Amino acid sequence: MPDPATYRPKPGEIPIDPGVYRFRDPQGRVIYVGKAKNLRARLSNYFQDLSALHPRTMTMVTTAASVEWTVVTTEVEALQLEYSWIKEFDPRFNVKYRDDKSYPYLAVTMAEDVPRVQVMRGAKRKGTRYFGPYTHAWAIRETVDLLLRVFPVRTCSTGVYKRAGQVGRPCLLGYIDKCSAPCVGKISPEDHQALAQDFCDFMAGNTQKFVRRTEREMKAAAADLDYERAARLRDDLGALDKALEKSAVVLPDATDADVFAIADDELEAAVQVFHVRGGRVRGQRGWISEKVEDVGTPELVEQLLLQVYGGETGEGVPREVLVPELPATVESDVEDWLSELRGSRVDLRVPQRGDKRALMETVQRNASQALVLHKTRRGGDLTTRSQALQELQEALGLDEAPLRIECYDVSHTQETNVVASMVVFEDGLPKKSDYRRFAVRGDEGGVDDTRAMREVLTRRFRRLRSDEADDARITETDDGAEIETSAPVSGEVLAGIDPDTGRPRRFSYAPNLVVVDGGQPQVEAAARALADVGIVDVALCGLAKRLEEVWLPGETHPIVLPRTSPGLFLLQRVRDEAHRFAITYHRSKRSKAMTTSALDGVPGLGQARKTALLRHFGSVKKLRAASAEEVAAVPGMGPRTAQAVVEALQGGGTQAVDTAAQPAVNTATGELLD
Repeated sequence: MPDPATYRPKPGEIPIDPGVYRFRDPQGRVIYVGKAKNLRARLSNYFQDLSALHPRTMTMVTTAASVEWTVVTTEVEALQLEYSWIKEFDPRFNVKYRDDKSYPYLAVTMAEDVPRVQVMRGAKRKGTRYFGPYTHAWAIRETVDLLLRVFPVRTCSTGVYKRAGQVGRPCLLGYIDKCSAPCVGKISPEDHQALAQDFCDFMAGNTQKFVRRTEREMKAAAADLDYERAARLRDDLGALDKALEKSAVVLPDATDADVFAIADDELEAAVQVFHVRGGRVRGQRGWISEKVEDVGTPELVEQLLLQVYGGETGEGVPREVLVPELPATVESDVEDWLSELRGSRVDLRVPQRGDKRALMETVQRNASQALVLHKTRRGGDLTTRSQALQELQEALGLDEAPLRIECYDVSHTQETNVVASMVVFEDGLPKKSDYRRFAVRGDEGGVDDTRAMREVLTRRFRRLRSDEADDARITETDDGAEIETSAPVSGEVLAGIDPDTGRPRRFSYAPNLVVVDGGQPQVEAAARALADVGIVDVALCGLAKRLEEVWLPGETHPIVLPRTSPGLFLLQRVRDEAHRFAITYHRSKRSKAMTTSALDGVPGLGQARKTALLRHFGSVKKLRAASAEEVAAVPGMGPRTAQAVVEALQGGGTQAVDTAAQPAVNTATGELLD
């Protein structure tokens, strides 16, 4: 465990300007990013007596091995740089408001000639109107289904739309009057564009105009004795009312605001946000986050706004942002930053009275209940994971708990299409961004399980050694001598320049424990691979499937953990995940190998030329009967490539198969014959 005093910069070296700082661990990974109005005053707080620090802050500074900083001009620049570094490095100790899902939006593609209404997730596209976010996609579909009676906008995909236009018949929605059928010309693109604009206006909160218009048309139809049309308009009016009932009216019609509330304790914080558009609650979201420092609500609000709106532009930022407390020291800077993102003025404030204050109290109650529910559900999970890691530490005789575990598995079919997988678990949870897969080349003289395992581990840890060598630096000591070290060095980083690794290289992180899927043979092969590369500080074990025995290198008897052991359950989970990842890759590779063509491997023949040949001749059989001159007559084919195609198809190329070398099969029993 590093001592913060070993990498503490001298006070005179740290500037007093605004800036952003990063803490790195001994492997060079960025583990925490923060910003400060005064870098010297802020960083000095981290190097005080450890007993005076927040527990997670103490863990962070003792995990780190260096600190570096970048000086900027203003606090708005610090906000932007901090957001960029958090998104790039994904620091372990930063507050992360994550809900493990992308919330759905109701989107109208107004940039298209014939706009489409659909459910969308992920990054927002230019020229598309978004409404939401909603909690569930089915809530969007229910609302759209009601409104299609009044605004029959296209909802079909591009393929369905084009197909309907080709055959001259609309889809089912066109027949039941829930689509105006622009695909077959029942409505012009201009009229459909106006219809989509009316749909957007209604969703944006301008609802009374359409309700009054529908009522007026219904009464006019009844006065003209057109009772059938009046009945349809009556049903349309009911659909509008039902759609409006789904969104509670909480604020005046013109109000667009996001209302945030936070409930926290010493270790965690729960966030709830209500999205109010047109005076109605259009969506609600919630997050739970661990706190790395003993910070108050203003600091949490600042981090929350930074992460929620960091990737938003335009209408993604509402006109009002209501928070429980203003950010600690940069409320004006955060407000200016939000206004810059939106392109117009954003009002960031704390509601004091009236309907907005009442809504804030409702959101606050939701946040408090979410925190209580989270602690009730997760208490056992945190305890179990900690217990599992402690059991593995004791059973395997490790110096510390294996916080990073890598597991390897080999998959093949009769030693063909041999592949391997590497999965990573950190703190007892899978970290899928660090997963890797290998195509086994047979470097160790064969492709059986043990040789494949040895090859994969050799390649992985040889890469680790190479990365460590690349990260080595020359440091000058006080007496003028130069020493080579791979440890990070504290100091200033020029803005926009990362002198170390640039982007994080997760593949170069060393594990605490390597697990292989198999028994003693696989473990010994893995141990030889680690020894050949010179890895001596990484623990190794294997998990055999039959009796779930844990094998250690050099041992003649396995370790048998109790069946109810959390440590055994964690190993099984890691092993099963590695097996799943390996077999998925193997199936993909095997499927590609089975869909081969006689034209594969012909020099100079790419996919475009293959398609042209098959389109011209109709089949490989007819192509095989063609001469080189006939093949060369196909557009895009040259004489040399045509001759190569003829030789390959007529047995003179690499595609000829030696059937005599293939094993015979007893069709009755399926056995291979000599």
